[in-house]
Amino acid sequence: MKKLLLLSLLFSFHAQAQDITGVLGAFPPELVLLQSKMENKQDTVIAQVRFTKGILNGRPVVLAQTGIGKVNAAITTILMIEHFKPREIVFSGIAGGIDPALLPGDIVVGTQITYHDFGAVEDGGMHYWATKNPSTMKENPVTFDCDPALVQKAVSVSNGLALAKINRETGSVAPAVRKGIIVTGDVFVSSGIVTTRLRKELNAAATEMEGAAIAQTCYQQNVPFLIIRSISDNANHKAKDDMMTFYEIAAQNAATLVMAVVGAK
Repeated sequence: MKKLLLLSLLFSFHAQAQDITGVLGAFPPELVLLQSKMENKQDTVIAQVRFTKGILNGRPVVLAQTGIGKVNAAITTILMIEHFKPREIVFSGIAGGIDPALLPGDIVVGTQITYHDFGAVEDGGMHYWATKNPSTMKENPVTFDCDPALVQKAVSVSNGLALAKINRETGSVAPAVRKGIIVTGDVFVSSGIVTTRLRKELNAAATEMEGAAIAQTCYQQNVPFLIIRSISDNANHKAKDDMMTFYEIAAQNAATLVMAVVGAK
């Protein structure tokens, strides 16, 4: 009986889903390139959130700015799902690099998304909890899997993609695109101690402030999702200065990959 109910719910969503991709970003620089490339734009304001429908890279999309932080991200995501019924949601944005191999301008295609600030702080450190679906009171997974087909699509279209290069001491370097775990919390991480802990405990590649809230919302509503982040800093003591230096290029690289994903068959 439970299996039949689950199948019924899944069928209900897919029957209602529209042939449109939802695209989200947290703040204006993450969306400026995407907005500039959209055609036939039409704005709708719902609960003070502006949604823009149009064509991006030959495909119908609805785009919105979530605002920074988990609550803002969840609100915008559920409004988008409820009113536009996208077949999938893709997030484009910047992040702090946790994997020491990542440098500003590099991209992380999220494979799993999890909170790094949900749980209990104990003498021995952080104990991570699973969230619960308030409708069923069943536990969600501690980590949310990005849609495998979207992950594979992102990796495939990244091959040969013209991404903005970063000027480094060794010269101009083409950004790397890697798959990895992205962690989310309502804090801007600028601590080497914290990054070491997040790498050790969660195997995190990058840290940001919206992804897990979007992932949880999509998971509970049976909407496929993908989080794409480009590195603006290394989440260490230089994070604030580095972010101000690299956020525009990082945002551009993430958006460039998102456009390619949206337009791919």
